[in-house]
Amino acid sequence: MNFKSISFYLSLFCFPICLLAFINILYASYFDYFLSIYTYFAALITSLVLGLALLYYGKNSKKNINFVEQLILIVLAYFLTALLISIPFYLSNYQVSFLNSIFESISGLTGTGFSIFKDIKYLDPTLVLWRSSSQWIGGLFFLFFLIIIFSNKSFNFKMTNLTYAGDNNFNSENNIKENLLRIFIIYSVLSILVLSLLNLSGIRLFNSLNMSMTLVSGGGFLPTDSLSKIISTNFQKAIFIFSLIISMLNFYLLFNLFNRNIIIKEHKEDLYLIILSFIFCLLIYFNNYDGLDIIISVISSLSNSGLTLMKSDNNLSLYFLLITIVGGSLISNSSGIKLIRFYILLKITSLEIIKLVSPNSIINKTIFNTDKRISEDNIKISFLIFISFFLSLFILSSLLVVDNIGFEKSFKLSILTLTNTVNSEIFNMHNLNFSNLLTSSKISLILFMIIGKIELISIFLIFKKILLKD
Repeated sequence: MNFKSISFYLSLFCFPICLLAFINILYASYFDYFLSIYTYFAALITSLVLGLALLYYGKNSKKNINFVEQLILIVLAYFLTALLISIPFYLSNYQVSFLNSIFESISGLTGTGFSIFKDIKYLDPTLVLWRSSSQWIGGLFFLFFLIIIFSNKSFNFKMTNLTYAGDNNFNSENNIKENLLRIFIIYSVLSILVLSLLNLSGIRLFNSLNMSMTLVSGGGFLPTDSLSKIISTNFQKAIFIFSLIISMLNFYLLFNLFNRNIIIKEHKEDLYLIILSFIFCLLIYFNNYDGLDIIISVISSLSNSGLTLMKSDNNLSLYFLLITIVGGSLISNSSGIKLIRFYILLKITSLEIIKLVSPNSIINKTIFNTDKRISEDNIKISFLIFISFFLSLFILSSLLVVDNIGFEKSFKLSILTLTNTVNSEIFNMHNLNFSNLLTSSKISLILFMIIGKIELISIFLIFKKILLKD
């Protein structure tokens, strides 16, 4: 195992935390929140020292690491950054335990949105900003993983090659830096765009800033206790829907738009997602709910955000849970099984039926009628992801049912955890108090929030490598 190289790359995840801590120090200083400022100094110093130590240990190592070492790097990066982000939570005046601090951090990094805090409006504004920024940085890190690591052809279980038209050659250090910079620029532009639109719609700047970081990362943290306290007018709802769509669709849609590439040809998956969203909305349009509220709930479920304006008395929680399982684009911050994998399984199943009925039929294995074709590896991976999702669902439900929350809530919570979706009113789960859960339940949720983001199959690959080595 190339620990020095892993240490080098791990150090690079520490320095963005330093930047976030520095921004919070400036914010706390400007608005005179001096009671909490020392917690961000602690986070800054710890992140800086740890980052420099890891960088020093791995600076002279070979920078090439194999695919399994990359997966180990991802898991370690989640736990290390969660540990650093947990510092302000743990040192705050709210008496947050170490486990609860880690829980809140992992929930932010994975964009899940589960929170141990109640009455968000009474939280220190700097801590609210810290929660939101943890989602933003988690979304950025995941896009790094998605393009740089998961596009590795040695075992492409994310199948990014089906919807990513960019350069997959990340062998040279300059090429990696160029792509990381490109991701950062696009992600920042999208964040600023959402922030500007929300602020122009009449939402106060502080809420707009926090909401922009939540929406662009597909997260679930809110700066208040309820979305209805932020979004009220139809214009604000329309902007909110547009912002949710941004996190659901292919991350490179905006980049290709500016580069004047052939949008329809390269983004058929996004077109199908929009059509599917329209169909999902139509199926419940006549249920006496506001039209825009329905659209928000459907898009929010597909993008695995879970934010909603619908009340908890709706009888559609199972319907929206099923939508969360579908997820958004492959190249996005959304989780779930993903639309394209359902598409592959359904298409191959239908083709097999056609072959049985008419053996001489011409078989079309193209993806969304583009030049890209469904390979045998695509079929195997789609099937494995499908199986691993429901295996994870069974394991987590079994672990949670021990807690005193009931089978139905355990099942719902497991789906939301694996799709990294917040437990909002749309699923009738908003009253769940995570701080009161058993320690075993919190640890299980922490582990499966990460598994939901990187998928169970990656954990199997890590164990396989370790066991074969032994």
